[in-house]
Amino acid sequence: MPSTTVRLDAPLDMHLHLRDGEMLHNIAKESAHTFSGAIIMPNLVPPVSSKEEVVAYKERIMEAIGEARFTPYMTLFFKPDYDREFLESVRDEITAIKLYPAGITTNSEGGVSGFDVEELRPALEAMSDLNIPLCVHGETNGFVMDREAEFVSIYEKLAEAFPRLKIIMEHITTKASVEALERFENLYATITLHHLIITLDDVAGGMLQPHLFCKPIAKRPEDREALLNVALAAHPKVMFGSDSAPHPRHAKEACGCAAGVFTAPIALQMLTELFETHNALDNLQAFLSGNAQKIYGITPLTKEVLLEKRPFTIPAEYNGVVPMYAGEEIAYSLKGVRHG
Repeated sequence: MPSTTVRLDAPLDMHLHLRDGEMLHNIAKESAHTFSGAIIMPNLVPPVSSKEEVVAYKERIMEAIGEARFTPYMTLFFKPDYDREFLESVRDEITAIKLYPAGITTNSEGGVSGFDVEELRPALEAMSDLNIPLCVHGETNGFVMDREAEFVSIYEKLAEAFPRLKIIMEHITTKASVEALERFENLYATITLHHLIITLDDVAGGMLQPHLFCKPIAKRPEDREALLNVALAAHPKVMFGSDSAPHPRHAKEACGCAAGVFTAPIALQMLTELFETHNALDNLQAFLSGNAQKIYGITPLTKEVLLEKRPFTIPAEYNGVVPMYAGEEIAYSLKGVRHG
């Protein structure tokens, strides 16, 4: 019986961590090989917060990926004092600006410590006028399972105050966030692979699984079900964002385990299997590329990725980084990549 081949055109990862230095060179090619482009997170140390830093970081990414055809869609680390003149000067170098609540996740200490609308108004109104999307890591510092749901009220406040601002709720994990999509025209969302598959029980229900620990932390089965419903239907306001976040093995398998799940090399294979299992393969293209193109108004590089239904054992590590489900067998393998 012939194997099943699935073709994906210009897949996009709308939330990706590439890090810097040695880690950048170790893992950037894993995304650049199969994805046409990705929204690159700016939370380096120090964060990417100037035009010069954006340009320099993009140059380092292009050097790290070599000859791969891949567009790094760059972002700035949001600061309330960004003014219109500055934003106009950097507009052509970025695709979005990323807002982090202060100290809520990896390298976010310089983020926003309060969400006073009037304090944020000059920057966010200028972004609205310049059509620069705002990507947000939406968590409070409350009880860990409630942090995202508590942040929904802040999303609502921002959506109401800045109706022309395109707001991307990053890596949503809750039913509450899914429901917010329907209440505000200018709210959109990215969803990760791992939050479509795991719940908190997979992370800590038995022996602790450090390579599944991430922020926002995986939630309840009913939350996962809400995410699956909109992702599998390729709801026009949601798109794939891996939040693939590499850390060296010693930082994950340690006291004080670093938050982040590394999925970049296996995301397309596992999403194909997931959508096939739910009889939703016809919607995978929109979730992986079509919706993002419309939401962000981008035209990605031509890239055709072929996946074959043939068992693939996930490697134990990729250049020192342990991926999700290392050593386990999945149903789809990468067959080839073609460029236009």
